Amino acid sequence: MKDKNSILYVQTSDDIEKQYSPLVLAQTANDMGIDSKVYYLGKGLRILMPGEAEKIKLGRFPSLSDMLNKTLDMGIEIYACEASKQMLGLEKVELVSGVKIVGAATLNDLVLEADATMWF
Repeated sequence: MKDKNSILYVQTSDDIEKQYSPLVLAQTANDMGIDSKVYYLGKGLRILMPGEAEKIKLGRFPSLSDMLNKTLDMGIEIYACEASKQMLGLEKVELVSGVKIVGAATLNDLVLEADATMWF
């Protein structure tokens, strides 16, 4: 039996305006004592390519790179789909440091384990 609630945030988009939501929500959930994880899938992986997150800064928010680093520093796991990496031709590209490259089955497992999922 789990000790606390959990939420999985799944990022499927490379749309700049959608990048902050899963990270802000995961950090907030963590602060609330909720286990949170972020999974990048499909086009969402493009944001995790070297140098991409540094280019994104909206409004008063820190850069997306800073948000990713803070999320990881908080101990929140960030996953990237291996199959999506192959689909996008990124097999040989190293993604942002700290991101775990995992198989597609991992997403199924994470969804089944989570109390809730949110997709972006």
